[in-house]
Amino acid sequence: MSDVQRTPLASVKDLIVLGEALPFDVMDEFDRLLLASGQRIVSETQLEMLLARGAWAHTHEVEALKERYKDQAPARSAVLRKESIFDLWEKKIWELDAVLRKVLAGQACAADINALALRLAQLISRDTDVALFMTIRQNEPRYALYALLHALHTATIGMVLSRQLGWPIGQTASLLCASLTMDVSTLELQARMAQQQDPPSTKQIDQIRAHPQASEQFLRTAGVQDEAWLVAVREHHERPDGTGYPSGLTEISELAHALRVTDVFTAKISPRAFRPAMNLQAAAKQLFQDERGGPIAAGLIKALGLYPPGDLVDLKSGEVGVVVRRGPSATTPKVATLTNRQGKPVVETHVRDTSDPQFAVLGPHTERQSLTRVLPERVYGYIFA
Repeated sequence: MSDVQRTPLASVKDLIVLGEALPFDVMDEFDRLLLASGQRIVSETQLEMLLARGAWAHTHEVEALKERYKDQAPARSAVLRKESIFDLWEKKIWELDAVLRKVLAGQACAADINALALRLAQLISRDTDVALFMTIRQNEPRYALYALLHALHTATIGMVLSRQLGWPIGQTASLLCASLTMDVSTLELQARMAQQQDPPSTKQIDQIRAHPQASEQFLRTAGVQDEAWLVAVREHHERPDGTGYPSGLTEISELAHALRVTDVFTAKISPRAFRPAMNLQAAAKQLFQDERGGPIAAGLIKALGLYPPGDLVDLKSGEVGVVVRRGPSATTPKVATLTNRQGKPVVETHVRDTSDPQFAVLGPHTERQSLTRVLPERVYGYIFA
């Protein structure tokens, strides 16, 4: 841990205005980023979960906040702007954190998980392109929240896949619940491994191999009775060729198979400290090859399109942009520009219809280091909740 001066967030929570941009980074007890400066605390649940994680800020930045409110404390419950759809996505992280803590505490909370899965399904359905953008265009890595973000992203991809495959509502619900809870027994381990540079230790590998059954047992204790959900969690690292774990099965449920595919695909396109995120096209190619063109891989690739929302692409016009909407074909998405025709970053964003030949997509943008942070409000505008 660093020797910087820290101020616990709990000591200044009365100065935090819900919905207002934070003037400082918020870190967890292991010095990992929870919220970047400029992000917002959007609910009391989020604030409670931050405090539960031992959140802190740099003292000199907190002092600046105190100076701002030296005459009177702000009304912390006042939201200074209307809630956006992007705020709802941030809320889901902390709602999931709260419910998984209940699972780990041995509380009966199966109904809470089901309710959260339903709210998530409604949010994905409200604007699926935004949901995919939030999954694919990941800005500042928040390794402390890796397991939570990965669960939400896997659930999003899973729902898009289930729609493409024409699954009934009940089967989709079970997949969403399994996606949200598959790694409940390894939340902190996932966070540490996302940030560490070294290969997993022997102890970590043992924990990884044991986590499907451990997570299943936590869920049974929490009152989960949906066997399809439980089996999917238990089998989500099994493979039809018998090389999976923990049991080396050769026959696995369809739900578990879909969960494994979405879990692995989402992990590949997510950055970790020891490697950058794999580009979408490479991840899709690997998936198709690993699955030998099977229906789940084919369905996922068809549902996402070649260039899904959140992907960075080069346009024939010379501009670089980020995909914001899937188009009428896999190769003709709607793209919001991030640079001009000379490749220089710009403030003003234009949405290009890539079915127009002058704005055709040439391929994925490969030099991503200068365009790592793309705020959704910039390219979508303000979408009210």
